[in-house]
Amino acid sequence: MLRPNTRMAGPNKFKLGLFAMNCSGGMTMTKAPERWDATWDNNVTAARLADEAGLEFLLPIGRWHGYKGETDTEGSSFETLTWASGLLASTRGISVSGTLHVAFVNPVFAAKQIVTADHIGKGRFCLNIVSGWNKGEFDMLGVALNDHEARYAYTGEWINIAKRVWSEDAPFDFQGRFFDLKGVLSKPKPWGPGEPLLISAGNSQEGRAFAANHADALFMTIVELDTLAAEVETVRASVTDAARDVGVFASGHLMCRPTRKEAEDYYHYIVYEQGDWDAAEHAAVIRTKGRKTPFDAMKRLKERLISGVGTYPVLGSYDDAAEAFKRMSDAGLGGMAIGLVNYVSDFPALRDEVLPRMQRLGLRT
Repeated sequence: MLRPNTRMAGPNKFKLGLFAMNCSGGMTMTKAPERWDATWDNNVTAARLADEAGLEFLLPIGRWHGYKGETDTEGSSFETLTWASGLLASTRGISVSGTLHVAFVNPVFAAKQIVTADHIGKGRFCLNIVSGWNKGEFDMLGVALNDHEARYAYTGEWINIAKRVWSEDAPFDFQGRFFDLKGVLSKPKPWGPGEPLLISAGNSQEGRAFAANHADALFMTIVELDTLAAEVETVRASVTDAARDVGVFASGHLMCRPTRKEAEDYYHYIVYEQGDWDAAEHAAVIRTKGRKTPFDAMKRLKERLISGVGTYPVLGSYDDAAEAFKRMSDAGLGGMAIGLVNYVSDFPALRDEVLPRMQRLGLRT
């Protein structure tokens, strides 16, 4: 459920958050000198800028291996539960997520870590649940990568255990397909009321079904704005419990300038003049899993990988950016996690130019 005292339950029709600033390079595979330097001080500065501007959330990427090439985007990253704890202690109103590969951490142990972060943030912690897909990362930790169905079944058991840890006051046993636990009990409980907001991202049928029926917010991928409304409706139709209100969000990256021409020129500079195409090739092979992909589709995928690790590009003038968010809202999206080339130096344009335009469009108060 959405905790009523957090911005995620606030009045803004279209929520906004910063995405992936815990990782080197953030969301761009570019050699441009202004690309994101993910130092701790920079993370704190960006978090405070977002907090003071009234943004709703910060969402990290859980990453163990980078995308290689000259830039090796996301090759260096902060572990996200401790990252979130530090930023919760450094901010006042913004919600901060931890992104957790559940296959790598025992649910009872993780449940206590999450409660600790939740108390640091006085209820502002959110949990992004990841079943995992990157075999190299699983191999590095010596964990078997199960088939698709088993991964989501495991995640379902994991989160059910965590929820019982958070809510039950008497010791309990749990015996399932993947876990056999005795005398489980943990205190303190979450800050409350309720439990931390649960986030999940999935584009497969199984992934979306899991998110729709276990999480409070689903982050989906936008392919084209023209088909977004139908995709959102498909996601909402997968919710089997009519009493549950699942928010549907997306991830993207923002490149805006005073004029559309300036934004397009900057995009060309980031992607074609400074882009790390070797890294994009490596990432594209991972994303397509060796499937034969038409040339135009592969070219667009590589462009999006360089400009925003494959997420949807919000590109254009300040007016164009606000109008794009309006189209997303009209299609049923509740908000977007966005990447910036540099989360500190690019933030004033979002704060001073895009947010006021979104207010005039009725997206934010």
